[in-house]
Amino acid sequence: MKKYSYVGISLVILVFGIWVVSEYLARNSKQSLSYIEIEGERKKVPKFDFRNQNNKTITNEDYLGKVYVVEFFFATCPTICPIMNENLLEVQDQFYGNMNFGIASFTINPEHDTPKVLKKHAEELGVKHPHWNFLTGDKDKIYELANKGFTIYAREDENAEGGFEHSGFFALIDQEGYIRSRKDEAGNSIIFYQGSVPIDNNSGEGHETQQIDILMEDIQILLK
Repeated sequence: MKKYSYVGISLVILVFGIWVVSEYLARNSKQSLSYIEIEGERKKVPKFDFRNQNNKTITNEDYLGKVYVVEFFFATCPTICPIMNENLLEVQDQFYGNMNFGIASFTINPEHDTPKVLKKHAEELGVKHPHWNFLTGDKDKIYELANKGFTIYAREDENAEGGFEHSGFFALIDQEGYIRSRKDEAGNSIIFYQGSVPIDNNSGEGHETQQIDILMEDIQILLK
C-alpha cells in the first residue's frame, strides 16, 4: 500500500513540476519579446478610425485585448502584396479558431479600394477569420498612420508598378496596443517582420526566409 502511495505522490510531483516549468518558460518567453521604444517611450499604435470590407467602422479600440498583425497593401498591387496576403492566409489558418487574434490590412489606395472592392478582394483571397479587417478611409490619415504611426514606408509613386511604393513589413501588436518584436542574435529588436517572401521559401536559414515562422511563434507567445 505504501509503495502505491509513493508512486501516486511521485506522479503528482512530476505533473506539478512540468506545469511549473511550462508556466515559467511561457512567461519568460513573453518577456523576451521587446517593446519598440522611440525616445525612451514604448511605441503604441495611434488611434485610428476606418471602414472595413463590410462598411463597418473599425477603430484601434476594437483590437484591444487581441494580438494582431498589421500590414499596408493595395488590392491591385502587382508585386509584393499577393505574397504578403498569401503569407497572412497562412497565419490566419494557424490561429483561425482564436478570437483573441486578428489582422488589420490597411489599403494605401483608398480611392480605388472601397469597402465593396475590399470585400470582393477578401472573398477571393479566402479570408475567414472574423477579426481580419481590410480597412479604407481618408488617404492622408492612412499615410500618416503608415509612415508616422508605424514607420512602415508607403507612398504614391507613378513610376512604381501599380502606382504605389511600400515595404513588405508586418507589425505585431500586443493586447494593450504596443508594437512588439523579438530580438536578433545581436540583441537588437527586429521591429518588423518581412512579409514579402513566398511561404514556399520560408524554410531556409536566411534572415528573411524565417520571418513568417518567427511571426507565428511570437504571436503564440503573446497569446499565452
